[in-house]
Amino acid sequence: MSNYARRERLLLVDLLEAVGPDAPTLCQGWTTQDLAGHLVVRERRPDAAGGMFIKPLAARLAKVHGEYSARPYAELLELIRTGPPPLSLFGIPGADEAANTVEYFVHGEDVRRAQRDWVPRVLDAEFADALWGKLARTAALAGRRSPVGLVLRRPDGQTTVARKGSPVVTVTGEPGELLMFVMGRQAHAQVDLEGDHEAVAKVTTAQLGV
Repeated sequence: MSNYARRERLLLVDLLEAVGPDAPTLCQGWTTQDLAGHLVVRERRPDAAGGMFIKPLAARLAKVHGEYSARPYAELLELIRTGPPPLSLFGIPGADEAANTVEYFVHGEDVRRAQRDWVPRVLDAEFADALWGKLARTAALAGRRSPVGLVLRRPDGQTTVARKGSPVVTVTGEPGELLMFVMGRQAHAQVDLEGDHEAVAKVTTAQLGV
């Protein structure tokens, strides 16, 4: 059985270690220190992590995130590297792979693509297929706020609908690039867009993502 989440986790930790705590990321307003704090809170503090989705908990999330982000960078990286604790929801067998493969891949690209002279990562075919499978299952959720119809297409012609509607914009690219696009990193995704000029402009600036 694949363990892409574990691989992506370790690759991200290596990248965070290499660039240091003060490097920029694609997450608005966050340095790598802030991103590391987010990842630890998400995995180890479910009492606060709910603030990502539940507005009344947002203030608590911000407070706990600030506390964790103030910890030593090396400590945060070690907490990420060791993975979810047994009592974490992510510690349930299969949960890490299901919930964290995309999380760690996208955040890895958030770090990589924010650095000067970054180069695209070449994904092996099996991992690209795995990302496509996850994208196809979550595209409608990630694309629900699109102001136009949104179709995601691989170069081989496979497609999935992120949002029904008209006019339609078709985004073509490799699975990793399509994930970056539909997860709200449109300006940093290497994709081709087809559709009405106004519709394309709207979707490239829309707030997409889960």
